[in-house]
Amino acid sequence: MLEPARIETPSRTLDFTLARQPIIDRKGNTVAYELLFRKGNSPQKVDDRAATAHVIAHAFNELGLDSVLGGKRAFINFDAMLLMTDVIEFLPPDKVVIELLETVNITPAIVARCKDLKQLGFSIALDDVEGIDPAYCPLMPVLDYVKIDVLKAPLDQLAPIVEKMAKHNVKLIAEKVDNEEMAARCNELGFELFQGFYYAKPALLNGKRTDPSRQIMLRLMHQLMTDADNGDIEKTFKQAPEMSYKLLRLVNSVGVSGSVNIQTLAQAIMVLGRRQLQRWLQLLLFAQYSRGDFPSPLLTLSSTRGRMMEALAQELSYDKATSEEAFMVGMFSLLDALLGSPLPELLEELSLSPEIREAILQHQGRLGILLELILAMEQDEGSRVDEIIAMHPELLGVDLMNLQIESMIWADSITRNAG
Repeated sequence: MLEPARIETPSRTLDFTLARQPIIDRKGNTVAYELLFRKGNSPQKVDDRAATAHVIAHAFNELGLDSVLGGKRAFINFDAMLLMTDVIEFLPPDKVVIELLETVNITPAIVARCKDLKQLGFSIALDDVEGIDPAYCPLMPVLDYVKIDVLKAPLDQLAPIVEKMAKHNVKLIAEKVDNEEMAARCNELGFELFQGFYYAKPALLNGKRTDPSRQIMLRLMHQLMTDADNGDIEKTFKQAPEMSYKLLRLVNSVGVSGSVNIQTLAQAIMVLGRRQLQRWLQLLLFAQYSRGDFPSPLLTLSSTRGRMMEALAQELSYDKATSEEAFMVGMFSLLDALLGSPLPELLEELSLSPEIREAILQHQGRLGILLELILAMEQDEGSRVDEIIAMHPELLGVDLMNLQIESMIWADSITRNAG
């Protein structure tokens, strides 16, 4: 019998934060996200399980979290008790994969509950599998996904585990893939899907080749930030025909130039404006170098980080110029991952202000603090998030989850239309 979800509704959603980690296929495409909800620094006495149930339902039903997913599915963790509540039935079955935590004992009641949820249209995943356990057998016919913990499973046992699981009608996910060698090994073993620090943190990538268009983009951004003459900017654009074409296409799109047909680069630069041109170049840089670049969904991460930085700055009533710098700090904090060169060298090429450099490299200053907060949220470091908020009381009134979701929706729109 199902237990009703006893939920004490928190007075504000700022007590919760969201972390998401991409799940990618063999081609490097993001096909789903694992969503992790965490209760923040709150004086309220709220049961963690009930709080999790509330925030999941609230996020989907009120905050539009389905828009964040961009047509992809959400893997959400459930323990045994939460699995047996009716809160699941408030979630959209076509968008949610129920992920059974490793702490769930596979009892007849659990198997029966999973069968019922399958009948409702949900997909079921088993989390943190480390080996072949006979206890899983009753559940195997119900499962759609099995996550193999490649950090805990002995390397010499991975192949037998994959072979055994492949006999069942399930998709195997290599979980906690933390380095390039393990990524290659899991690919060889035949895993269909992949998840881990290596994919979610593209700063681990290396060995990218220098491309001439990269130098042109960096030169353009340098010119924009140093107030170079429009004629010089136009000359630089002319060295990259593809970028020139994309710029003209952008300014002639609906809502930019109105009914006027823009024919020249000089007109395009004038119509778009310096600030918007700089932002477009930042996004184009990430879009160009992340496309088809297994294994990282780099553009989505960088766009979300940039927009979240800007949104936080606006929420804290920073002036317009500082908010624009916040966006830049978020985007440029991933330049080393993108271009395969040391971050200090890349920032030097752009002649950034000392404040922006310190924010990116040392996480110092008010923008550096915001970047540190966002990194902690991305990595699901709840205790670090609490520490930062405790040290900076001005953040107490900020609805972090709402800003996260709005930033993810914005980034999803950008990544679908970039380039």
